[in-house]
Amino acid sequence: MVSDDWTFHGGRLDRARMVYADAPRPWIDLSTGINPHGWDAGLAGPIDWRALPDPQALGRLEAAAAACFGAAPDRVRALPGTEIGLRLLPALGLPAPFRHVEPGYRTHGDALAGSIAMSADALDQEAARGGTILLANPNNPDGGILPPATLVDLARRMAGKGGWLVVDEAFADACPEAGILPMLDADLPVIVLRSFGKYFGLAGLRLGFMIAPPAMLERLDRRLGSWPVSAAAIAIGTAAYRDAAWIAATRRRLRADADALDALLARHGLEGRGACPLFRLIETEDAPALFERLARQGILTRPFDYQPRWLRLGLPADAAAFDRLDWALAHG
Repeated sequence: MVSDDWTFHGGRLDRARMVYADAPRPWIDLSTGINPHGWDAGLAGPIDWRALPDPQALGRLEAAAAACFGAAPDRVRALPGTEIGLRLLPALGLPAPFRHVEPGYRTHGDALAGSIAMSADALDQEAARGGTILLANPNNPDGGILPPATLVDLARRMAGKGGWLVVDEAFADACPEAGILPMLDADLPVIVLRSFGKYFGLAGLRLGFMIAPPAMLERLDRRLGSWPVSAAAIAIGTAAYRDAAWIAATRRRLRADADALDALLARHGLEGRGACPLFRLIETEDAPALFERLARQGILTRPFDYQPRWLRLGLPADAAAFDRLDWALAHG
């Protein structure tokens, strides 16, 4: 059985180096779905580490992010990562019963105490119960996308029952067609979470956003306090969201890389699933053995304890990484 070291979250290279000490170096981390072609943080210019984060600069960050999301700036709040946004949901007074869509993020099942897992096929039925539904779009790990119009209709039906919809759009920058924000009415009971680090390839910055109606934002503000994110996150995030040329070019590049990964997998009899270009899910009877074979070749992927036939692969960073993956699948 594959260890919990690998199934809870991706990115455990520290553990991989210990367990597979004889694997070739450098390691190739395909376990996270983070863009391997990250934005150059140096383009943000110098950062003043001595001063507290400037509230006006924070406002400019939220406005720059809002422009990319298709949201009103006053409905956007910066967070120290979307993981924190999920963990803060219980403090916002969302109504029970709580449900979360599976398969999905591990954190979703923990975010709201007593939340019950449900399938996406049950959304129509569950909307009639009101309460709170938490889901990801694009979904992780299967990369599926629900049409935004479908989610807006779902939210309107839930609103009639006093319910709320929470949509985790952590991967939506790579799939702008999945974004619900341009379609939302200001008072619709919907909370949207957006991630900075996945698309911009700077996960260590710990920056995310919550977009919600004013009453929810007031509750969030009381929890976050005066300095929700660092000066570095403000400076780098603002400059990155304003870099429209990089954003557009990166979307094209990611789709080309995803096509190349699909073709590579197909050569080895594997089918890459998912509409999100940052990762692919494969299903195979020998997924645990394949995880081991790749790890022994210095390539870390993401297995799943609840579905042992699945393995998720992020995008290789360059031609050399593609070649190593190709060789490992053929000879590992």
